[in-house]
Amino acid sequence: MASTHRTHSHSHAPSGAHRSAGRTRSSASRLVRLAWGLLAAFLLVWTVFEAVKHAGWVIPLALLGFVLPDLSFFVGASGPHQHGQLPAGTVRVYNPLHRPIVPIVAMAIPVALADGPGDNAAPFTFGLAWLLHIALDRSFGYGLRTADGWQR
Repeated sequence: MASTHRTHSHSHAPSGAHRSAGRTRSSASRLVRLAWGLLAAFLLVWTVFEAVKHAGWVIPLALLGFVLPDLSFFVGASGPHQHGQLPAGTVRVYNPLHRPIVPIVAMAIPVALADGPGDNAAPFTFGLAWLLHIALDRSFGYGLRTADGWQR
């Protein structure tokens, strides 16, 4: 005899609890994450090419560009939060540093103001590495955060 009992998958979270509590990765589809991964691979090759080609200050600025977005974790990190959630103070810095338009603008301004290609290599590669970091994060499922610190 078949059972007619059904289980319900909705949660009985306390009012005010965030729906995504406990979720540590974004809800982006696999196809979107694959696209970000392909972009990250392209940006990695381009960043390394530029750093090796120009050497000098380009290399440390590329490394700085790559780690810069995650330095936001040190801002406001002592605020209240749960596992998988960033403190609100951190989110205010984390989100702008993880938006692709910011490194794109950081790359475009020196290119527009430079007298020649050698003049903009360091800031351009800095922006490339920054964009690489964002693309890698997105390919692994780490995206922007809601105002209360949860993955979107």
